[in-house]
Amino acid sequence: MFDLSGMTALVTGASGGIGSSIARALAAQGARLALSGSNAAKLRAFRDELNSEFGHDHVEITCDLSNTTQVEELVPATVDTLGQIDILVNNAGITRDNLAMRMKDEEWEQVIRINLEAAFRLMRAAARPMMKARFGRIVTITSVVGTTGNPGQMNYAAAKGGLTAMTKAYAQEVASRGITANCVAPGFIRTAMTDVLPDAQKDALNAKIPMGRMGEGGDIGAAVAYLASREAGYVTGQTLHVNGGMAMMG
Repeated sequence: MFDLSGMTALVTGASGGIGSSIARALAAQGARLALSGSNAAKLRAFRDELNSEFGHDHVEITCDLSNTTQVEELVPATVDTLGQIDILVNNAGITRDNLAMRMKDEEWEQVIRINLEAAFRLMRAAARPMMKARFGRIVTITSVVGTTGNPGQMNYAAAKGGLTAMTKAYAQEVASRGITANCVAPGFIRTAMTDVLPDAQKDALNAKIPMGRMGEGGDIGAAVAYLASREAGYVTGQTLHVNGGMAMMG
């Protein structure tokens, strides 16, 4: 079950904490990956690691998601390199936290451009080859914050909430062509950034989670692998919340 052999996937933000877990989960199920990010050295090192571990001849494609030209070229480059694109995972994102009254225009614009607009451009570009193939899986990483909001993150919450709504609209447009579009919304996930938090702050975060702990990158990877699979072909326009129960959505 959830065998992705013969399928190709483009993963943005692939060398980051959650992105690398997603890439690893897809590779473990047999997908061949185009790993994208802005740090060429990190991407190459991660590509070599995946190739050594899974032996699938994965590739890396450097892309600055704030650069419209590079974003527009990413899906065509993936198709040229891998021959097709079956799965698109919009994972990359940034934060520029600030209270609303202090938020600078550039802090708003950077987050919207990279977190929301780039995903739109990639989804638009992926539609044509996926429609031609009459198969596709779009999985976009949102956040619990996109549903609950969070003080100091008006830009981030707007972008993540926008991704959810955008995905629902897209899902309706492409469903008849065998393409699904869904979101995975992580809660607090343990990464290198959270590992350096003081114990008191970690305890405060864990106290908000019924399971009493942060999630792992593998929890997100498993959710993406399911939504990317052939078995998830009747699931579209949905958001899978992976947050240990800290926010239970109806």
